[in-house]
Amino acid sequence: MKEEKGEDDGKANPSTMNSESTEPDDEKERPVRVYADGIYDLFHFGHGRALEQAKKLFPNTYLLVGCCNDEITHRYKGKTVLTDKERYESLRHCRWVDEVIPDAPWVITPDFLEKHQIDYVAHDSLPYADASGAGNDVYEYVKSVGKFQETKRTDGISTSDVIMRILKDYNQYVMRNLARGYTRKELGLSYVKEKRIRMNMGLKKLKEKVKQQQEKAEEKIQTVAKTAEMRRNIWVENADRLVAGFLEMFEEGCHRMGTAIKVRIHEQLKRQQSIGFIYDDYYYDEEDDGGYTFDNSNEEEEEEEFVMI
Repeated sequence: MKEEKGEDDGKANPSTMNSESTEPDDEKERPVRVYADGIYDLFHFGHGRALEQAKKLFPNTYLLVGCCNDEITHRYKGKTVLTDKERYESLRHCRWVDEVIPDAPWVITPDFLEKHQIDYVAHDSLPYADASGAGNDVYEYVKSVGKFQETKRTDGISTSDVIMRILKDYNQYVMRNLARGYTRKELGLSYVKEKRIRMNMGLKKLKEKVKQQQEKAEEKIQTVAKTAEMRRNIWVENADRLVAGFLEMFEEGCHRMGTAIKVRIHEQLKRQQSIGFIYDDYYYDEEDDGGYTFDNSNEEEEEEEFVMI
C-alpha cells in the first residue's frame, strides 16, 4: 500500500478532470482543496513532480499533503530510512505544498475528507492494496464518490531504487564514512568485516592505480608512435630532395678531394723532377777528395756546336 506514493512526471491527466464539476457555483472564489498522501521517505524529485501535478490540477489550488507516522508505516509497509518528523520537515520545504498533515490515516475515510474540507484526492491510478484489511484499495472510497484525480508516476526513480543504489555500492559508502571519522560500531560493523572491507578497498585502489599507469603508458606509446609516423611521413615526402642534396654534396666533396689529390701529385712530381736535375749536373769525383765536381761537359759541347754552326 502506498508504495512510493506521489512519484509522478509533472503532467496531470486532463481526461480525469471534469471542468464542469470541478468547482461548485457558490464556491468559485474558494481555492480547490486537493489532498495528496504518501510516505515520502528519502524525498526525491519523483515525489516533487507528483506534488507539482497535484498543485496544478486547478487554476486555484490549495494543496494539503498527508504523511503517515512511523508506527503505521512500519506496520503496513516496513522500516523507513527517515523518521516521521524528518519526512514531515522534508515536505514543508517543497514549494508546491501549502500544508502538511502529520499522522495521516492509512485509508482515507469520509470523516477525514470532511474534517479537512478536501475536494479531491490526487494520486497515480495504480490500485494500492489495503494492507490494513479495511478494503481492496486504499482509494476505493474517493474513487467511488468521484473525488479522485489521477497523476502520473516518474519512471526510473523511487525510494526503493535509491536504497538499492546504496546497497549495490555498500562497501564504498562504508569506507567513505570510515574515512570521515565514523567508527565501525556506529556503522554496525564487526572487527573482521571492517578489516575485510578495508582490504578490499585497498585492493580496488591498487587496481585503479595500475589501470591509470597502464593508460598513461598507452598514451605515451601512442604519442611516440604518432611522432614516429609523422617523421616517417616527412622522410617519405622529402626523400627525393634529401637524397638529391646528399648526392650533390657527395659529388662536390669528391670533386674537391680529387682536385686536391691531383694538386698534391703534381707538386710531388715537380719536386722530384727538380731534385733529379740537380743530381744530373753533379758527379762524384773520388780522386778529388771524394767530393762532388760540377760537370760542364755538356756546356762545352753546346758551345762547340754553336761555333760550328
